[in-house]
Amino acid sequence: MQNRRAPAHVPTTPDGRYIVVRGRLWRTSNPHLSEAERSTWVGRLMEARRAVKAAKAGNGADALAKARSEVDAAKRALGERGPVWWDDGAADYTRRLVKNSPYAAWYDTQLVRAAS
Repeated sequence: MQNRRAPAHVPTTPDGRYIVVRGRLWRTSNPHLSEAERSTWVGRLMEARRAVKAAKAGNGADALAKARSEVDAAKRALGERGPVWWDDGAADYTRRLVKNSPYAAWYDTQLVRAAS
């Protein structure tokens, strides 16, 4: 299952569970969300990220904590944090280095392909 939302230049694992950024695995959004639901939560995530930036600029500790909480809520709703969205019992490798994961051999082939 390929993640249809990841940019072409960002490697996505063959099972569609992760993208690889700077050699680290990051969980993709739940592909079972409807487009409307995904769009709503992505909008909320972007709004919350802007609120984090504004709170940092204004040095508002309470506003920063609230904005970070909203980022977390949106990421959980998208399936990028919290319980995994797959149901086959596979472990969660989020934030792990891809070279130290079961995806290491696959990633090596991606590096070779990119270098050619």
